[in-house]
Amino acid sequence: MRVVVLADTHAPRRWKSCPPRVAEHLAKADVILHAGDVCVPEVLTELAEFAQVHVVAGNNDGPDVVAWGAPGTVELDLAGLKVGMIHDSGQKDGRGARMRRLFPEADLVVYGHSHIPMDLTEAGLHIFNPGSPTDRRRQPHGTIGELDIEDGRLLASRIIPVT
Repeated sequence: MRVVVLADTHAPRRWKSCPPRVAEHLAKADVILHAGDVCVPEVLTELAEFAQVHVVAGNNDGPDVVAWGAPGTVELDLAGLKVGMIHDSGQKDGRGARMRRLFPEADLVVYGHSHIPMDLTEAGLHIFNPGSPTDRRRQPHGTIGELDIEDGRLLASRIIPVT
């Protein structure tokens, strides 16, 4: 299973429509995860044209994004891998232990909010932030994430520059 992971698209200020370099990856996705700060539900409708979308609400998402189907947290089974998703994982110190308490059964936790790409294992938990494809802040590139999952295992995780 190929999963494309997005966060912090911040439409319409930053995401006017799907950037071509992002669309190239979405076209190969089986599932799309969006870790919040979508800002307008039209982005989710656009993403759903590529693959099934799972989304959590971010601090910049209003009732219209929540109504589209964005709760505060999500727990999923993706090809046997247990995945938790939240927008804001809190401060860096203690993140792994905090996410383990929030998602005790998870193999992987996906989050956003910081716009800082992150792919690491902490406290026995794989933690993944795709960064932002449209609002890189102090990062050298806008980024997305990709995950390859098979038979309950995370085979590969990648942070991909798209700007």
